[in-house]
Amino acid sequence: MRYATSWRSGPAELELASADAGRSLLLNWLRTLVRPQRHGRGHRRRRVEEASPDDLARASSGTRWTNQQLLFHMLFGYLITRALIVLAGMSDRLPVGASRQFARLLNAATGPFDEINYLGSRAGARIFPRRRLAAKLDRVTMALERRLRAETRARLASGMHYPLRWDPFFKDFMTLADIYHYPTQHFDFHQRQLTLDQSSAKTPTSHGPGTGGQSATRS
Repeated sequence: MRYATSWRSGPAELELASADAGRSLLLNWLRTLVRPQRHGRGHRRRRVEEASPDDLARASSGTRWTNQQLLFHMLFGYLITRALIVLAGMSDRLPVGASRQFARLLNAATGPFDEINYLGSRAGARIFPRRRLAAKLDRVTMALERRLRAETRARLASGMHYPLRWDPFFKDFMTLADIYHYPTQHFDFHQRQLTLDQSSAKTPTSHGPGTGGQSATRS
C-alpha cells in the first residue's frame, strides 16, 4: 500500500511530519468529513420520505432512471464505499504495483460495469421502497461516520489506484480519506438530477461515464 505525503483532499498544510500537530490537524480534517454527512442526513431523509408516488415515478433529469431508481443509486454510493474501504485495507497485502494493474483491469471492463450499474439501480429501487431506503441511508451514513472516527492518521493517508473510467469522482490514486469523501460528492451531484420538485429541477453538467456523473446515454 502506498502512503500519501500530504492530505491530497484536505487542507494543504495537513502534513504527516509532526505527530502532535498532525493529530490536531487530523481531528479538524475528520470534522470536515463527518460534518456534511451528519448535517445533511436529515435533509436527505426528508427528500426521500416527503416524495409522493408520482414524484418517485417521474423521470429524473439527465439519466435514464426514474427518481426512485436514482435515489437508490445515490444510496448505493454510500453502500459501495464500505466495500472500497475493505479493498483499501486489503491492498497492503498485495505486491507493489498490484493496485495499478487491478485498476487497469477494471477500466477495461467499464462497458459491462455501466450496464450492471444501470440495471442494478432499477432492481434496487424495487427492493428498497421509499421509507426503507431512507432508513438504510441513515444507518449507512452513521456507520461510516463511526468507522471514520476510529481510523488512524496513517491509515487515512494510505491509498491505492482506482479505475478512472468507472466514476468521475475517482482519481488515479486515492487515499482512504478521499474514499470517505467520495459518497457525499456522489450524492450531492446526483441530487441535482432529481425532479421531485419539477420547478427547481436542474441538470448538472455531466462529468463523464461511471457511477457519479453519467450522461443520459450511460446511466
